Amino acid sequence: MAIIASAGLLGNGGFSGRLAKLCVTAAIDDYHWLLSPAAEPWIAEAAGADTLRGGEIVRLVQRLRKTLSPERAHLIVELAKLRRRAKEKFSQAERMFFTRVGLEQATDERIAAYKAERFEEGGRVADLCCGIGGDLLLLGRNGSATGVDASEVAAAIARKNCEVLSVSNAEVQCARAEATPLTEYDAWHIDPDRRPAGKRTTQVELHEPPLETLERMLAANPNGAIKLAPAAEIPPGWEERGECEWIGSRGECRQLVYWHGKLGSPGRRAAAIVDDRRIRVVYGHPGLEIGQANSISLYLYEPHPTVLAADLTGYISRKYALDAVAPRVAYLTGDQFVNDEVLAGFEVLETLPFDLKRLAALLAARNIGRVEVKKRGVEIDPLVVQKKLQTKAEDAAVILLMPRNGQVWAVVARRLT
Repeated sequence: MAIIASAGLLGNGGFSGRLAKLCVTAAIDDYHWLLSPAAEPWIAEAAGADTLRGGEIVRLVQRLRKTLSPERAHLIVELAKLRRRAKEKFSQAERMFFTRVGLEQATDERIAAYKAERFEEGGRVADLCCGIGGDLLLLGRNGSATGVDASEVAAAIARKNCEVLSVSNAEVQCARAEATPLTEYDAWHIDPDRRPAGKRTTQVELHEPPLETLERMLAANPNGAIKLAPAAEIPPGWEERGECEWIGSRGECRQLVYWHGKLGSPGRRAAAIVDDRRIRVVYGHPGLEIGQANSISLYLYEPHPTVLAADLTGYISRKYALDAVAPRVAYLTGDQFVNDEVLAGFEVLETLPFDLKRLAALLAARNIGRVEVKKRGVEIDPLVVQKKLQTKAEDAAVILLMPRNGQVWAVVARRLT
């Protein structure tokens, strides 16, 4: 088995010349070497590099190539870069092992810990299509867990991650998900491949395993959790049979989980925001109508992306008596201060039709020079506007651009914390 690793991924845009064009074919033996004690001195050397960019990365590869093959040298450098990138997902990323795709698709540990609480403590769980082990690591701390992945590389890396993080209650098998005897487990979790043909798809019937296979698996053991993309098209009948929960972290909606059997409540829809300090979960009905505001009130609110993905904006607007600034625009306004993680809040200072000269004059009069520009429902590049309005004045503000009454309006506001 061979894995293609592009050297261009290692340079973060600064890796040029001959090395940037080189593609290295790493065999499974090279990955086994990477996971062995023999690779540890080279991993440590790469970890000590300051930036892993430009000339530094070229010099590092040249040093490694004096002893190592091209394949192993590039695996070392790629691991060093991936560990740095993984710190926002994993608190012990510097000890873990990754592939680029494996890291992109892995559940971060905050969300994994939240999800693991759904499973019966001490129960036996199968984690199918486990990848590098993002969910497996937390499932293995909650009970007995078996990770399954058809990729020999992914299975080896998941096994190593369990070892280095001392998750002794988990094992890993290299096998196809659909071959797993689900009746031997109390529950199961799966992360189907959403790019089986090389292009991402939101249609579950095109995933691997496909919808037909997932249905057979649910019939064999109904206590299943299926991880999907936030924008996935929910198959007909699923919402009536199980629970759909959109989960967000670090300011974004990260995944949709379909909870079936004893893991979920049929017909329930939820949006969960998982952060370091607390977890906020909203349950509600999707698609509720939102009232339209006659004018911008004292406060402006932007629903969390997880609430938007779950289509629970209408539920939130009714809960806090807020109205939309315009049809199909995800800004809400009202006269009351709302302190809730599901809403980013802004105190309105000024509202005016969007005009750069008028905006610049208003900001100067208020001694505002540091601006953040956001927009909804208009074809304007926020970064271009921000660059034109930024000055050396001391105060800060947020400018929110939106359509109202057939034209673009700007709201100058202060972010509520």
